[in-house]
Amino acid sequence: MDLLIKNCLAVDSSSGLEKFTDILVDNGKIIKIEDNINENADTIIEGNGRLVVCPSLFDMHVHFRDPGLTHKEDIITGAAAAAAGGFTGVACMPNTIPQIDNAKTIRYIIEKANSTGVDVYPVACITKLLKGVSLCDFYELKQAGAIAISDDGRPVENAEIMRQALEMSNDNGLLVISHCEDLNIIGNGIINKGRVSEILGLKGMDRASEDSITAREIALAASCNARIHIAHVSTKGSVEFIRGAKKNGYKVTAETCPHYFTYTEEKLMTRDADYRMNPPLRTEEDRIAIQNAVLDGTIDCIVTDHAPHTAEEKQGFEKAPNGVVGLETSLAVTLTQLYHTKKATISQIIKLMSQNPRSILGLKQASIKVGNDADLTIIDLDKEWTVIPEKLMSKSKNSVFKGESLKGKAVYTISKGRIIFSDN
Repeated sequence: MDLLIKNCLAVDSSSGLEKFTDILVDNGKIIKIEDNINENADTIIEGNGRLVVCPSLFDMHVHFRDPGLTHKEDIITGAAAAAAGGFTGVACMPNTIPQIDNAKTIRYIIEKANSTGVDVYPVACITKLLKGVSLCDFYELKQAGAIAISDDGRPVENAEIMRQALEMSNDNGLLVISHCEDLNIIGNGIINKGRVSEILGLKGMDRASEDSITAREIALAASCNARIHIAHVSTKGSVEFIRGAKKNGYKVTAETCPHYFTYTEEKLMTRDADYRMNPPLRTEEDRIAIQNAVLDGTIDCIVTDHAPHTAEEKQGFEKAPNGVVGLETSLAVTLTQLYHTKKATISQIIKLMSQNPRSILGLKQASIKVGNDADLTIIDLDKEWTVIPEKLMSKSKNSVFKGESLKGKAVYTISKGRIIFSDN
């Protein structure tokens, strides 16, 4: 036998499983889930009653910068960062060079990821070259392996172009993911428009930019009876639009990132560009609204928007590009902020970080079930550690959580029965 996992709390939000048990794996499959399994195995992981084993995590919003920007990240290093965070699957966004608007680039990404143990699903462009002018050939993109479509990194400014994409999605089945931002409102803003931007004398990014496009996308999707997924929600206003849409039965789902329910714009007082991302850190009122939306199910999943930039690029607070890395801290921050504060159960967190993103994308669930692939994450809920950027697997080190002391960590990541990350 390949692997025996002993005396761990098995938690699977998709089936309601939550019990201490052993799991036996052979040829990449779970073949036995029982108490006190004593069969020989090549590798034994002893949980000692303190580790949690769950279906492996999935992040439906990352930027791996490959092809074209591999000085920041590439598929190999990005997959290594994902594995170190407990993820065996990610969906990568299309703002690469060339953009993911053709079958050749999609095949390149999938093939390069094959050896990593992390399934990398390309999200293709809505519009050619991310220009917002003409729609891509969605049939070609789906046939090549695209899992969804988005112009993430920028909005689709033309509402009719977006409406057409949503209408076509009813036939092609590709989820439309929206980067909700009105560029005319944003102008040259670089941080949230508010008290901190005024103190620092900087052009601010008004929340109306996000709120207005969130409302637009919901209205457009409703007009087509289509699905819409709202990316990286950061404002109280967007939360309220999404909550209302769900109550009305509209087909809307949404995501947010750990930094939006952990930090506020006050972090920008340091003038450190590692705290700059788009959308930006907002106010305490927004932070609380985002956290509450995660807890009550208005926001469906937690993602990272993993966006690597080099140290050189992040020098100069006002000129640096937006974006932060997050794959290796996402689970730990969520456990620290939500589980260890008794706001969420471990089952709720697994639903947010494993079950829901796969469900939204129409992927087969990772599940702790005999006969299924052994795609598993083993978590030490009480492991205390400090985020040291230089020790991250990501090629870039621009972590918004640098220096933070966190509680909880993925200590093993298992892909189809193979250990692809061990904290040892």
